[in-house]
Amino acid sequence: MTVKAKEVLNGKFWIVEQEGVRIGTLSLDDNQYMLSDATGTRFLTETQLKSKLGKDMTWTKLAITETKPDKEVHGYTTSCTPYNPMYDVSRKLPLFTKSEKSKSLYCAGYYIIRFDKGWVKSFCPKLITVERYDFKGPFKTDLEMRTELSKANAK
Repeated sequence: MTVKAKEVLNGKFWIVEQEGVRIGTLSLDDNQYMLSDATGTRFLTETQLKSKLGKDMTWTKLAITETKPDKEVHGYTTSCTPYNPMYDVSRKLPLFTKSEKSKSLYCAGYYIIRFDKGWVKSFCPKLITVERYDFKGPFKTDLEMRTELSKANAK
């Protein structure tokens, strides 16, 4: 009967499994463990924890790997894998192409663009569209863009 604690938060929170089945959760705060399982929640010292779960308990460390988003240009998300990333300093626009040899430039991030019918939301519009029409952006998240769209439509 092997009990395994799989780390979820570095040094703070674990999922406790027995024979591959989840039996509870374990958290550490101020050198005291809080064990939550089918029998309830209780606070235990390290010695009490070892006697409760068994001395052959194994602890697996959280494998932390930092991943860089592959669909990002200068901190703004893109609709596809970007090629030829650049930053237009004068207009403050993160730009990219959709293929290695493409000449069409796209703007990374979320925007709102004012067409004849009113303000419209846009994700990674073409640079030529942004040049031809009034726009606001870039925004890093959809929520920021929607907030600005609401303000623009209210005017």
